[in-house]
Amino acid sequence: MQYKLALPVRGTIGTAKYQCTIKWRNGRFIADEPPSSGGEDQGPDPYTLLLSSLVTCTLVTLRMYIERKGWEIPEIKVNANMFQEKKEDGTHTIIDRDISFPGNTADAEQKKKLLSIAKNCPISRILEGEVKIRSFMMK
Repeated sequence: MQYKLALPVRGTIGTAKYQCTIKWRNGRFIADEPPSSGGEDQGPDPYTLLLSSLVTCTLVTLRMYIERKGWEIPEIKVNANMFQEKKEDGTHTIIDRDISFPGNTADAEQKKKLLSIAKNCPISRILEGEVKIRSFMMK
């Protein structure tokens, strides 16, 4: 097994209510909860971070494909949101992702292909696939 990241994403929390410091290989940022959940909204909440991963991956994947094809599509916009439904067999999470190309710079055939490419970005595949979370107690 080989981890995707050379260094893990690291997080700590102190006594500032719900503010977490997240560190990665080259920097750090604050994650926080909104005031409605008792936080101070000093950074993105966990749902925003999850959706940001999908948005970022979609944008980068589409940009790479567009460049490889040599298409003139100067801007891509992606919006994502989610909702959850309680059903008899558990909670179902639905993520909606809206993709647009301002100025109508992509034709219908390009849009169809790019939608297919977006559905196969690495984070989409992770979210659509089977995910298991293993938790360990560190020494």
